Amino acid sequence: MAEVATRQRHHGVNARRRRRLDVWRRVVFVVLGLFFLTPLYAMAEFTTRGNGENAPRTLDAWRQIVEYPELTGAILTSLELAAITSVVMLLLLVPTMIWVRLRLPRMRRVVEYICLLPLTIPALVLVVGLAPIYLWVTYFFGDSPLTLAFAYVVLVLPYAYRAIDSGLEAIDVPTMSEAARSLGAGWPTVMWRVVVPNIRPAILNASLLSVALVMGEFTIAQLLNYQNLQVAINLLGRANAGVSIAVALASLLLAFALLLVLSFVGGGRGARSAVEKG
Repeated sequence: MAEVATRQRHHGVNARRRRRLDVWRRVVFVVLGLFFLTPLYAMAEFTTRGNGENAPRTLDAWRQIVEYPELTGAILTSLELAAITSVVMLLLLVPTMIWVRLRLPRMRRVVEYICLLPLTIPALVLVVGLAPIYLWVTYFFGDSPLTLAFAYVVLVLPYAYRAIDSGLEAIDVPTMSEAARSLGAGWPTVMWRVVVPNIRPAILNASLLSVALVMGEFTIAQLLNYQNLQVAINLLGRANAGVSIAVALASLLLAFALLLVLSFVGGGRGARSAVEKG
C-alpha cells in the first residue's frame, strides 16, 4: 500500500509539472507570436492607410508595386542568389566536413575556426577586404549581381557549419562508413549514399538559414554597388514609403512561405524515411 501511495504521489507531481510546463509553453508561444506578428500588422496597417484622417482603407500601395519593374528584377536576383548560395555552400561544406570526420579528425578544430571566423568580422570590415577581390571577380565573371554569391557563401558558413555539425554529431559516422566500406562501397558512395541521407534534416536546416540570410542581406550589396531586393526596397523608400513597406512585407511573407514549403518537404521526406525503416 505504501508503494502504491508513493507511486500515486509521484504520478500527481509529474502531472502537475507537465501542466505547468504546458502553460509555460503556451505563454512563451503567445509572447513570441505577438513579438513577431505585431511589426507585420503595423506594416500592413501602414500600407493600407488612407490619405486623410478618416479616409477608408485602400490597397493603392500594393497596386503600385507593378509600376516599379526594377523590383521584379531585384526579387528574381535575390531568389537566384539564395539558390546559388545554398548549392555552393552545401557542395563546399558537406563533403569537407564528412571527409574531415572520417579521415582527418585532427583538422576539425581548424575547419571549425575557419567557418566561424566570419562571425567575428563586422560586415563593413568584410566589405573592405572583399572590394579589391571583387575587382578580379568582375573581370572574370562580369558585373552581375549574382557574383554576390561568393560573398554570401562566406557569410552563411558559420550558421551552415553549426547546422551540419549538429547533424553529424547525431549519427555514428565512423561506424556507418566502416560498415559500408566492409561491404565494398567506395568513399563517394559512403559519403553520398550512406552519410548524406542520414543528415538530410541538418542539410535542410543549413539551406533554410542560407535562404533567410540572403533574402535579408543589405550591407554588402549596398557597399559593393549591387542591387538585390533589400537595396531596391531602400531606394524605393526614398520615393514612396508606402510602396516600399508593402514590398518589404511581401518579401517577408514570400520568405516565410518559401521556408515553410522547404520545411514541409524535408519533414515529409523524414517521415517517409522513418516509415521505410520501420
